[in-house]
Amino acid sequence: MISADRVLTNIGELVTMAGSPSLRRGSASAELSIIENGAFAFEGSQIVWVGSSEDIASKVDLCDVIDIIDCKDRMVTPGFVDSHTHPLFGKTRQDEFAIRAAGADYEEIAKAGGGILNSVEKTRNTSTKFLKENLIHHLGIMLAYGTTTAEVKSGYGLDVNTEIRCLEVVSELIPAWEQTLVPTFLGAHEVPVEFRGRADEYLDMIIEKVLPVIKERELAKYVDIFCEKGVFTPEQSFRYLSAAKEMGFGIKIHADEFHDTGGAGIAVDLDAASADHLLSISRENMKRMAESNTVATLLPGTALFLGKPFPPGRELIDAGAGVALATDFNPGSCFCESMPFMVNLAVCQCGMTVEEALVSATINGAVALGLAERKGSIEVGKDADFIIWDTDDYRSIAYHLAVPDIIDVFTAETAVYDILRGNQTMVGEK
Repeated sequence: MISADRVLTNIGELVTMAGSPSLRRGSASAELSIIENGAFAFEGSQIVWVGSSEDIASKVDLCDVIDIIDCKDRMVTPGFVDSHTHPLFGKTRQDEFAIRAAGADYEEIAKAGGGILNSVEKTRNTSTKFLKENLIHHLGIMLAYGTTTAEVKSGYGLDVNTEIRCLEVVSELIPAWEQTLVPTFLGAHEVPVEFRGRADEYLDMIIEKVLPVIKERELAKYVDIFCEKGVFTPEQSFRYLSAAKEMGFGIKIHADEFHDTGGAGIAVDLDAASADHLLSISRENMKRMAESNTVATLLPGTALFLGKPFPPGRELIDAGAGVALATDFNPGSCFCESMPFMVNLAVCQCGMTVEEALVSATINGAVALGLAERKGSIEVGKDADFIIWDTDDYRSIAYHLAVPDIIDVFTAETAVYDILRGNQTMVGEK
């Protein structure tokens, strides 16, 4: 008999996402591995048994179970994995949002000193206390909407002190926070004002003075760069990411968002963990991504927010690429923490099926963060991160626009919104 602390039973649809921990593509990109009338058990933070409710009494020693949760035929899925977010910033930019609504373009605003550089100025002048409180606030919203694992990028400091300060905030939060957090250094988010016209010198400074400190102090798992017209060139991006990779960092790239700069090809050349955005990716680089292990991370919320064409999810999947979905939550181009909304946008605007969108928002997101051995599915040996939904049909996640039918969110041992049993643990408490 298997020993367990907690058991979930009478699950109408248990969407396990069981399968290979490698990138799901082709037919696997739509395989949900559903168990009807499912159940599973976990001990501490780890799942120890998954199967049918009819079998649990003969498989799990219920004598020592301290908590049996009757799901009453509701659906359970893995927690969402949001593999691209920017929640470390000083203040919001609703003023720019209003200017865009009146007809200005995002790139025009950036050239006038707005955009990323606007957030840089505000973040540099923000206290560490506020940065932490603001991060916790937005992570809490993500958690309420089912995100149990999230990447957290720096990138609104663009100087040594502020970038390190932002990464320290994440590092201090990681041991105490309910979600699993993955820090990414995005010091190459833009060329700061003091280095304007000297992008290569700025990258040299980061490579020589910043990356070694971050590596020694283990402040980031990944290094990212914004490869885009008017920001960093493909050649600069290749040089920078090559240096980061040599130091032992995982690498990611903001690629082909507004223009086809070949960023996705750079990601493939360097075997990057992911190439993100891809609104303007060429067909040639779609094919190259399909032949690689680099995840194509799509951010449909950004396209909606900026009024841009949506990323080509259908074309990438049909080409054979492995696709992930993420929010790109940030103060300038996608002020939205909701992964269920991204699932809806992927289905309604990117040509993806409901099944493909859910795989992309869970296990493929875990692959993009190097966590597929632990996250993204409900399987024996994985972390007990899951969502209980007030529905018995997984298609409802994409169908119910902008209002997720979430009853409870669990991260390992912590029930965040434990409504099913009459409790509600406040976010930030353990």
